[in-house]
Amino acid sequence: MILTIVIGVIVLSVLILVHELGHFFSAKATGVPVEEFGIGFPPRIWGKKWRGTIYSINWIPFGGFNKIAGEIDPQVPKGLASRGYWVRLLVLSGGIIMNLLLPFVLISIAYMVPHNVIDGKVQVEKVAAGSPAEMAGIRPGDHIVSVNGKPVKSLGDLSRDVQLHLGAEMDVTVIHSDGATETVTLVPRWRPPPGQGAMGTQSTLLDARIVSESLPFWRAIPTGVRQCIEALALYKNGIIGMIIGTVPFIPTGPVGIVQVAGEVARSGISPVLELTAFISIAIAITQIIPFPALDGGRIIFVLVEWARRGKRVSPKIEGIVHTIGFVVLLALLLLITYQDIFRWSTGGSLIP
Repeated sequence: MILTIVIGVIVLSVLILVHELGHFFSAKATGVPVEEFGIGFPPRIWGKKWRGTIYSINWIPFGGFNKIAGEIDPQVPKGLASRGYWVRLLVLSGGIIMNLLLPFVLISIAYMVPHNVIDGKVQVEKVAAGSPAEMAGIRPGDHIVSVNGKPVKSLGDLSRDVQLHLGAEMDVTVIHSDGATETVTLVPRWRPPPGQGAMGTQSTLLDARIVSESLPFWRAIPTGVRQCIEALALYKNGIIGMIIGTVPFIPTGPVGIVQVAGEVARSGISPVLELTAFISIAIAITQIIPFPALDGGRIIFVLVEWARRGKRVSPKIEGIVHTIGFVVLLALLLLITYQDIFRWSTGGSLIP
């Protein structure tokens, strides 16, 4: 339990710190004063001022923070609010950019680290009448070899490929029970009938074995890039699914993330790196939402000012809006945290 919590806190802290580093580097690069950059949260253990910025280490070991001069008040000399549109947009989006860049690094490293993968044959057990699979010519007993040329060696591979192509054509290569190989084209459904799935198949894994692999960096990097792009597509499809009601909405907060990270850590360093990467993408997507107090909400005020040709919203009004947004977010966080704690204490898990 203690190790689970420690690993989870480390994962979440790294992601928060990376986000804040994005704001820090973009502010420094554009000449916006940063009054303090802290690791952890106050009270302060140690601090040193260097080149106009206090660098501090604090007692609460959870993430970090920035104090950027003049975030809202344009009267602060050289402060953020007094700068041009592009400078403000860059600084405000710096954290989001870092959270999107980090996964490319983490997943590439995850593929270079020795890790276990499933190697087996996916065999179709059942095909629903009138489903995309049946209409494409897939039959019970067929082996699914690849999707769009990418090998399918586990049920997880197949599920991921299907989720990536919801509503879009995908080429599925199968080996029929008579030994003939065929590539068919089908479109997975957004709204399949209950119990059928997007393709309309039920499959099983044959001759499965666990193998250890590690990729050289010249293969790991492009693989990491592809995985990150696919992760963004999966998040997009997941959001669409929640909107149309085909994907359940299960919110989770810091406690839930700590629980999941701790459970995943039992499988080794590579799964932890991948999980950290996916959570980083989720943080970036959350922060870009145009809601007050989030980065996206602050960016909206800059865009409104630009659209009004320099007519700025009153700093006082903007401050009130962000304060209200922060209170709402805090209330939601407390509610989600309660749900996470209840789920954890009753033996529930966010991992299927």
